[in-house]
Amino acid sequence: MDPLLKLLHENAALKPAQLAAMLNTTESEVVSKIKAYEASEVILGYRTVLNEEKLNREIVRAVIEVKITPERGGGFDRLAERIAKYGEVESCYLMSGGYDLMVVVKGANLREVASFVSEKLATVQGVISTATHFMLKPYKQQGVLMKREVNEERLAVTP
Repeated sequence: MDPLLKLLHENAALKPAQLAAMLNTTESEVVSKIKAYEASEVILGYRTVLNEEKLNREIVRAVIEVKITPERGGGFDRLAERIAKYGEVESCYLMSGGYDLMVVVKGANLREVASFVSEKLATVQGVISTATHFMLKPYKQQGVLMKREVNEERLAVTP
């Protein structure tokens, strides 16, 4: 992987001047490469990982296992893309194993997520079954630990 992409993936908040210094190149070259990656859709967006517990936000997230019937000529893609377009859907992945799609959804409360599953997702033509698993507490999200480790140094115990 390009070292520039690796650095951006680890911390998208780095400024072009910082990236240029880290990569021993010019700021204009970094800006040019970033624009090229964005234009070619290698870079699709930038996100900040929030600790929603500290913001006192009550958001309910669920992982939904979805079994679907592949469409002739489109396979799983058309149906997966249709499901991925719902506003409640944060992520949608084609999976191997016992189900076809893993869909991550969010809502303001349990009822909102349940309503999405029963009224929207389960009624999509081609969806065979769903199994919903509610996320109770995040420990690590997008590679970021949700709780920073506090280095507590204790004095050595001597007899």
